[in-house]
Amino acid sequence: MQKYLFYVMRGQKMCFIHVLLNALDLEKDGNEVKIIFEGESVKLPKVLEEEKGSLYLQAKEKGLFAGVCYACSVQLDVLEFNKDLEYPLIKDMNGHAGIKVYVDKGYNVVTF
Repeated sequence: MQKYLFYVMRGQKMCFIHVLLNALDLEKDGNEVKIIFEGESVKLPKVLEEEKGSLYLQAKEKGLFAGVCYACSVQLDVLEFNKDLEYPLIKDMNGHAGIKVYVDKGYNVVTF
């Protein structure tokens, strides 16, 4: 078993669908998988929650979402929506979501 962190910066839904496909595929094979919304991607939870797509709901049900960047949520005016999600607001790196805690735990970091 391996550990993977998908550190998502891009805000395009089509790109994020590939994150979900890969994350679910890796998780299905017994790997530990986490996803962090950082950068422009902090705007995606609102879109995904409204659409309720099956891939998103599967990843949510499996607990793959580690959290959302606090500073980017503020900057991109989605803090109030993201506060209401069950995902933590991460601000361990000067207000942003860092990867160090995951690297220290042996995660392979994949950026999108």
